Amino acid sequence: MTLEMLIGLFGGLGLFVFGMHMMSDGLKTVAGTKMKKLLEVLTNNKIKAILVGTVVTMIVQSSSTTTVMVVGFVNAALMTLTQAAGVILGANIGTTVTAQLIAFNVTELAPVFIGIGAMMALFSTKKKNKDLGSIILGFGILFYGIAAMSTAMKPLRESEEFIYLLSTYGTNPLLGVLIGTLITAVVQSSSASIGLLQALALSGVFVSIGGTGAIQICLPILIGTNIGTCVTALLSCIGTSTAAKKAAFIHLFVNIFGAVWVMILLTIINNLVAVNPVYEFIVTISGSLINGGGDMVPNVARQIAMAHTLFNVANTIVLLPIIGYFVSFLDRVYPEKEEDKGLQLDDRLFNNPSIALGQVVRETNRLAKMSFKNFRVACESIMDGNEKLVEKVVKREERIDEFQQGIVEYSVKLSNENMSEEENERLAFILKGSHDLERIGDHAMNIGELAEMRATNKIVFSDIANQEVLNLISLTTNTLRDMVELMETEETDLCYKILDEEEEIDEMTEKLKDDHIRRLNEGICNPYAGVIFLDLLTNIERVGDHASNIAHGILGLKLHQGLISQREFDSETKVEHA
Repeated sequence: MTLEMLIGLFGGLGLFVFGMHMMSDGLKTVAGTKMKKLLEVLTNNKIKAILVGTVVTMIVQSSSTTTVMVVGFVNAALMTLTQAAGVILGANIGTTVTAQLIAFNVTELAPVFIGIGAMMALFSTKKKNKDLGSIILGFGILFYGIAAMSTAMKPLRESEEFIYLLSTYGTNPLLGVLIGTLITAVVQSSSASIGLLQALALSGVFVSIGGTGAIQICLPILIGTNIGTCVTALLSCIGTSTAAKKAAFIHLFVNIFGAVWVMILLTIINNLVAVNPVYEFIVTISGSLINGGGDMVPNVARQIAMAHTLFNVANTIVLLPIIGYFVSFLDRVYPEKEEDKGLQLDDRLFNNPSIALGQVVRETNRLAKMSFKNFRVACESIMDGNEKLVEKVVKREERIDEFQQGIVEYSVKLSNENMSEEENERLAFILKGSHDLERIGDHAMNIGELAEMRATNKIVFSDIANQEVLNLISLTTNTLRDMVELMETEETDLCYKILDEEEEIDEMTEKLKDDHIRRLNEGICNPYAGVIFLDLLTNIERVGDHASNIAHGILGLKLHQGLISQREFDSETKVEHA
């Protein structure tokens, strides 16, 4: 292979990948809302999940993109592992659409698509038309890339050495799987790898290899591309929840399992018969085409597309009855941490409102633990100058917001059910209390942002200020720890303890602000450091206010239950607004 061929091949592959991404981005923009709705209606029904995975991948034109998206949804507790398994199976089918489009070989029309797409993208005034232009332009660039790769590889048709290599080593299935895996792992796209293989077919290299020889060489490579595309999902699950990691492992299992059983089956058939009927079937349904000399030759590009589709459909059918067992196996081997589990609320519990209310209480307690943990991590990030911890704060804050929103929506629905007065009071407390817990998460997020500012600008607190903040953080941490315990036990004494601690937090905060202003006047403190210091104090103090609100809410429940008097309630409590 000459340098000129390598340059042409590299450039063509670049155009193909760029065109595919441009078309994908345009499709996602145009069909983004529909894609979200598809994912919203997803249920535990495996068939429905497979269909959704297929359609979404047809839209985004990449199984890797769909799988990465699924990993993200599972990490955010928006999708269960069972749902993810179905979507991943469907994604493998949906990704075959690109190969089917390439097999039509409309490279002569590529300049027309590029021209029309460019005109629409550049000169249209409506965004919808611009997005449509991007899709058409990407489609044209994709086929222009295929044409460039095909042209670059045409000299290989005359290379006896290359034909010999294909004929001799190409029939080694393990080598083919390895080649497909490595190429796809490098280019991070199975569609690009298969496009490269189809470009080789369109160049006419396989013409001299008659019968079923071409597909016998290509099929193991196709199977290898399915394994190679798992690398993207495996990389995307680094630093995510246990459930998200399991979603990536499901993707890997699906494709490795498919490779194993198909290669074993083909090897057995090859040993039993002279001509493999599977290869014959693919060649027959793919038809023929007329080459440049006017002769009818096998349509190898279409054979590659059909083999890819048939393999993924067959693998899905085989895996459908057993994928649930693999999910269960992963759950047993890699149990999820309590925090990583999604929101455990089920509308079917509305038939028994008391049980539904109990479930909401448990999920609200989980929200309290998450808020407490995020505050501790945020404080650690700003005092230690650890920016990596801020990433954890951001991710947990997203889960806190999702939990709070889910709890509120569920509680509003539950409020329409027939419940006792006491149960309605508790539901009202949950609605208010979940807001306070979410606000604690917001203040933790603010502290995380202050940590980034402090690290970026290399801000140093004085030793006195540092110790003062640590004392305030310690007191507030204890208050939140008591709050989490209060949410579970509802002990009256804990309510009073939290209210006393909150008053101490307020007094300490005021003293620290006064001391800080004095240090500023004396020129001891840096003014910019002072701004971060004061913001930090404010956020910590407000966290204490929200803990106080939780204690006040619990005492309100005690009052309605007749466990404390109105006088005790009025003398001991106040609602803090922060």
